[in-house]
This record gives sequence, C-alpha cells and structure tokens, in this order.
Amino acid sequence: MKIYLDVCCLKRPFDDQGQDRIHLESEAVLLILAHVEAGE
Repeated sequence: MKIYLDVCCLKRPFDDQGQDRIHLESEAVLLILAHVEAGE
C-alpha cells in the first residue's frame, strides 16, 4: 500500500493542538509515521 503525505500533513503535529480536529489529524500522522519506521 502506498500512502502520500504532503508537507501540510507532515507539519500538522506542529500546529496549534487546541482544536480537536487538528489534534486527531496530528495523532493520525504520527501513527502512520510510527508504522513506517517499524516497517509495517
């Protein structure tokens, strides 16, 4: 499976986490990157 993450996605964890949507998107991006690093 290929997943395309543009620069906006990769910068999301550095955005203001005060909004629920931004926080959830940040967690999703970090989870995807953790799976990539683990080779899954």
